[in-house]
Amino acid sequence: MTRTRSRVGPQAAKQAPRLDVDALLDDRSVGIVVCCGSGGVGKTTTSAALALRAAERGRHVVVLTIDPARRLAQSMGIERLDNTPRPVVGIDAAAGGSLDAMMLDMKRTFDEVVESQASPAKAKQILDNPFYQALSSSFAGTQEYMAMEKLGQIHRSARTAGTYDLIVVDTPPSRSALDFLDAPERLSSFLDGRFIRLLLAPARGPARMMTAGLGIVSGALDKLLGAQVLRDVQTFVAAFDTLFGGFRVRAQQTFQLLQADATRFLVVAAPEPDALREAAYFVERLSEDGMPLAGLVVNRATLPQPMPRGALTADEAAAAAERLGRGPSDKLATGSLTAGLLHLYADRARLVEREATLRTRFAAAHPQVPTVVVPALAGDVHDLDGLRRVGVLLAGQDDDARLATG
Repeated sequence: MTRTRSRVGPQAAKQAPRLDVDALLDDRSVGIVVCCGSGGVGKTTTSAALALRAAERGRHVVVLTIDPARRLAQSMGIERLDNTPRPVVGIDAAAGGSLDAMMLDMKRTFDEVVESQASPAKAKQILDNPFYQALSSSFAGTQEYMAMEKLGQIHRSARTAGTYDLIVVDTPPSRSALDFLDAPERLSSFLDGRFIRLLLAPARGPARMMTAGLGIVSGALDKLLGAQVLRDVQTFVAAFDTLFGGFRVRAQQTFQLLQADATRFLVVAAPEPDALREAAYFVERLSEDGMPLAGLVVNRATLPQPMPRGALTADEAAAAAERLGRGPSDKLATGSLTAGLLHLYADRARLVEREATLRTRFAAAHPQVPTVVVPALAGDVHDLDGLRRVGVLLAGQDDDARLATG
């Protein structure tokens, strides 16, 4: 039997349900929107655009970014962002909304946790410890954990003081999107792990064999790390002992906050195989953990050009370009120019078809996930007008955006 190969074009692509961004932002029962996905897919711009659009529709919003490039501060007209929410000037407040922005200071947030949980003397002992300073600045997973810690702080403060009714979170740029969900448990497990307690705490009771074993391990670590480093670790663990349990409790509270009905996750991806594969994995993980998924944002999509009926296909345009390139010498200049344009047209048409195929596969595997496709912009977003433009595209109120979802 001969198998025919079907071509999936932008109009033939399987339609995912449309993500209604404005309905999401206008829903007063939604208090947290988390933008997540792999690195480099536009999470920061998406987060900022969502926050601005929500504020200009009447919400009192704070956006928390973890983006080290600090583009958010520039686009929002703020000279710098830090661990304190700062008002964004220039938004349209006619609907009664407001917008603050902040950037995670990982070490400062860790310091705040210590200061809030320990006595002043104990906190100083911990904060001055060299091992703690290294841990709070560079330990794998600390940034992701502290992003969730800061989210919890803002949420508690907002409920107490009534400052914000919507928190938009831009998650850390990780190698894997799953690091964001796993980091709180990893870090808390490390800090109150039995191995560290067993290794660093003195043996008690008649466990002589255990004492001898610990002595051998400590001696090996002493040679490997150096006596001072090991003493710093031992001093840190001794001082931090009363806070160990608290980290696990806080991690569990944050996890429950993410699972709450007032939270929504937006998975952000680019129209590339790896990014959509990561997005699919994240969608499945959110479902497994019982976390509320709002939908998928496909950023930087290539738009199909509206063409008259009977226009050339990509293959036909490429073939015509090849023929023109081999034309008579007196027509070579004109033919080369036309051939170049035909090649560009063919390349774009193939890219549109490739991206549509990728979206079709995602929709077939996850038919329940509402999706919005945002076209690539001509330049970088560097001001509020640029963010407003992205917000319009996210809401699907632009002709180009509707065309891209076809």
